[in-house]
Amino acid sequence: MAINPGVKDFTVQRRADFPLRLTFKDSTGTGINLTGYTVAAQVYNEDRSTNFATFSVTYTNRTSGIVDIKLTDTQTASFTPEELKYDVLLTDGNGDKFYYLEGTLYISEGYTT
Repeated sequence: MAINPGVKDFTVQRRADFPLRLTFKDSTGTGINLTGYTVAAQVYNEDRSTNFATFSVTYTNRTSGIVDIKLTDTQTASFTPEELKYDVLLTDGNGDKFYYLEGTLYISEGYTT
């Protein structure tokens, strides 16, 4: 299964949780059965020299391809650049890896404590 990763940018409030529900679909729009798959997602600076955070992953409905990923308020508090990059990696049961989603996180300053 070859995948061309989708590109989606988001605005993230510093010091706030950032939950995201993903539905993995094939080229026909059908949910991919994720039984035996793992999902990983991380946040890096532009040149990928610093890993700022690793998303937590919850498999909400594997057979329908639904996964929840999340950054916590503690994690986003460390997001000091105004722009960061992220990607979501899907690994199948054979160990083959495919980038599913990637993009830019625009960091917005939150002021309320």
